[in-house]
Amino acid sequence: MTVASPSAWANGDRQWGGYVEAGQTLHGGDNTNVAAAGALVPWSPMARLREGPLSFNWDLFVSQWRAPAMEGHRSFSQLGAIATLRYRFSDGASRWFAEAGIGATMMDRVYRTPMREFSTTFQFTEVLGMGYSFGARQEHELSLRLQHFSNAGIKKPNPGENFVRLRYAYRF
Repeated sequence: MTVASPSAWANGDRQWGGYVEAGQTLHGGDNTNVAAAGALVPWSPMARLREGPLSFNWDLFVSQWRAPAMEGHRSFSQLGAIATLRYRFSDGASRWFAEAGIGATMMDRVYRTPMREFSTTFQFTEVLGMGYSFGARQEHELSLRLQHFSNAGIKKPNPGENFVRLRYAYRF
């Protein structure tokens, strides 16, 4: 495994970072809200990911879901890791980027709401996002992300859950 120091790359995508994000499901009136904090850990498994428009990060996070329950609301805690591939437009020179990732999470209890009922605390997650970097060193990022959680059919029921999330990240 090769992890390079932030000074080794000019592109902010290849620097360690931290983020906060918030979002919700799109069910209508009874949405589940989410707040998360995480770390972005660069990793270059292949030479072509060390320069150019592609980069790779591990996204390690903790999150809190606040969901509707039969009476009031209920909170669910979650730990997760996502392997994320990022593409920066204009052969790496653009401030705009697209990213996609796949990972796994573990919740503190089985997620159950009046609209959804998971059968496991273990979930896979997939994410697609678009974002923009700004600042003198492109150290700030804002991105809009679509994220899906489900157990991939390990056990029924498996309705899954989809979130729209807004993220602010800072690269050190």
